[in-house]
Amino acid sequence: MWRRIAELLIKEFLQLKRDRSARFRLLVPPIIQMVLFGYAATFEVFNVSTAVLDQDHTQESRALIDRFVKSSRFRVASVATSRKELGDAVEGSAAQLGIVVPPGFAALLRKGQTSPVQILVDGTNSNTALIALGYVGEISGGFGQEYALDLAQRTGRALGRPLVNVVVQERYWYNPNLNSRWFFVPGVIGTLTLVTIVNLTAFAIVREREIGTLEQILVTPIRPFEFIIGKTLPFFLIGLLQVSLVAGVGMLWFDVPFKGNPLVLLLGTSLFLTSVLAIGLLISTLCTTQQQAFASNFFVLNPMFILSGFSFPISSMPEVLQWSTYFDPLRYFLVIIRGTYIKGVGVDVLWPQMLALAALSITLLGIAVLRFRKSLD
Repeated sequence: MWRRIAELLIKEFLQLKRDRSARFRLLVPPIIQMVLFGYAATFEVFNVSTAVLDQDHTQESRALIDRFVKSSRFRVASVATSRKELGDAVEGSAAQLGIVVPPGFAALLRKGQTSPVQILVDGTNSNTALIALGYVGEISGGFGQEYALDLAQRTGRALGRPLVNVVVQERYWYNPNLNSRWFFVPGVIGTLTLVTIVNLTAFAIVREREIGTLEQILVTPIRPFEFIIGKTLPFFLIGLLQVSLVAGVGMLWFDVPFKGNPLVLLLGTSLFLTSVLAIGLLISTLCTTQQQAFASNFFVLNPMFILSGFSFPISSMPEVLQWSTYFDPLRYFLVIIRGTYIKGVGVDVLWPQMLALAALSITLLGIAVLRFRKSLD
């Protein structure tokens, strides 16, 4: 049995050695996608085009605007001279955000009173608008706090009174700089692995069926179960190699730390690859041509990506969809890979995800094997 499986393994690796384009597809595109997604996939917003209308023309109003100019979050695209001009800039998409400093802004601040500032935001892209508003609140809040503190110090010294100041210190665990790439890069590793391995497994077996070599192999003494092991085991090893390669690029290129135990990540990756291979094998039993396999992959992979929690919180989904995410292997693997990378947790914390992946792997692989035997009959 093992000799026949070994011979099939040798056949698969020899075929991969002869196919230069296949080697290129396995190595180069994942690295390129890792770099592209690492830069593109982020919660942070930079260079928001901004229109400014300063109706106060005081030292305080210029200091406030200067804070936005010096921030990498905003880029002043135009300086308006009227409210109509600023409104036209936002309406015509020349600026995503407008800042209006009204007359009397500095006079109110000097009296120790609250001074309003108007913010106009293009809400077409609601996510960008909400994040930009958060940056506006942080910058303007910091400006107001510093100005109030300086005013209180000057007033206190003039009256001979001591100044009492309460400082709130925030402490962020695991990601102290709130770098969103630390969150996205491990997720990209899992997503790329899912797409690559499912495509490889489904297309490889369907191609064997399409060109007629599958029947030629099965007339040999090899049994269907041995064929399944020999056909999917190379993809399992390729998956481990690809995870190592892409993870290395993510760690070295984007400086994403790895705080956990490599053996814990290896165990979680192995369970995830087993479930993914079962999905690819199941797709191959339902398709007779590569075009059908391509369409089926598109139908399966997109929902798995959306329901995994990669970029959309599962808790925000309707309850029915939340229940459906329990059948998505990527959901559990993202928890494992992010937990090992960023938090450094072990099996004692990740065992529920490991157990769920093991159950999914056994179930999916059993269905795929039974379906494959039936399709051969």
